[in-house]
Amino acid sequence: MGRVLEGARLAGYGAAYFFASGAFMSYWPVWLHDRGITDAEIGTLFMTRQLASVVAVLGIGFLAHRLGGLRGLLLGLAAAAIVMMGAYQISYTFLALFIVGLAWGCIWSPTMALYDGVLVNEAKARGFVYGRLRVWSSVAFIAGTLICGVAVDRYGPPSVLFVGWVGIFCLLPLALALPRGEGHARKGPAAAPFGFGELFRSKSFLLFLVAAGFCQSSHAVLYSFGTLTWRRAGIDDVTISMLWGESVTVEIGLMLVSGWLMQRIGVTGLIGLGLACGMIRWTAMAYTTDLPALILLQALHAGTFAACHLGAMAFIQRALPSNGTALGQSIYYGLGTGATQAVIYQFAGLLYERFGQQAFLGMTAISAIGMICLLTLARRWDGGLLVGAPARP
Repeated sequence: MGRVLEGARLAGYGAAYFFASGAFMSYWPVWLHDRGITDAEIGTLFMTRQLASVVAVLGIGFLAHRLGGLRGLLLGLAAAAIVMMGAYQISYTFLALFIVGLAWGCIWSPTMALYDGVLVNEAKARGFVYGRLRVWSSVAFIAGTLICGVAVDRYGPPSVLFVGWVGIFCLLPLALALPRGEGHARKGPAAAPFGFGELFRSKSFLLFLVAAGFCQSSHAVLYSFGTLTWRRAGIDDVTISMLWGESVTVEIGLMLVSGWLMQRIGVTGLIGLGLACGMIRWTAMAYTTDLPALILLQALHAGTFAACHLGAMAFIQRALPSNGTALGQSIYYGLGTGATQAVIYQFAGLLYERFGQQAFLGMTAISAIGMICLLTLARRWDGGLLVGAPARP
């Protein structure tokens, strides 16, 4: 029982975060459309929010790297997220949503980067499999997606914000349950094991950023316009929420066997699986909205998201010392996924406005570029530390 409670303590914060993410990722474009925002403006809002998140993730990650004690930072970010939900509720113009979106980008993305840093380290220290703890985030994502779909179907797009608010409010008490995190002695810059410069001089780390970052960023058209595309094809909101829920259900299945899969194909194999699934998934989605086909294609989310994410977390865990995980996570979320998504979201908006559904082909190209970098990484990296020294107990 104690082991179960310890796992719940670590997984609870992520579950609350992803409950809100399930509502927002599936139906945020619908909420924006309801407030009069066009397709191109949606792309701009996503891009600028991501750009703000890049700066915030790197800045807050650097602070966490120097000071440690991540729980206090997570508590502060959770409180700020609650306030920003209120700001979204009173925003009705593009300018107002633009300003609030910038602030939101400075809060939401750093939250996930810091939490994943805690989870990776604590899972390793306490003998948990990271993927099995992360499963509960996926379960919560499904719940948020399905509840939001039913709410939108019955009460309309304004309900999206309120469903997400439930998860965000739960972040505060669940942050208190997290471990305090490892603190660094305040003896100046030498206390940190390495810095930005060492990582950016590592060609293997840069190849990893592009490969994993492009795999995650290739979801841009799906996340921005997937729901809108399916609605226009005549698919109802409850069915759409089930499509989103299905994609995360298969993701859970992959996470449950993540330890076995890691042993079979390794870190770069997991990221490569994600990129290969992306090239298939996005190419097919450019040409079909038939429900049976979409059911099959959504199952590939186990590869495009889960396999890539697990591979990325394993890479950071193995390539960086444990007392540098916060910085590595922040660079990955800030530049690897954040900066690339900022650009690709805008690119996706322009593609979708001009080509509609066939904008997914642009994501196929993004996945192919990531695969080239991944193959180069697999030849260069031997599976060991790239920088720093192992943290002493």
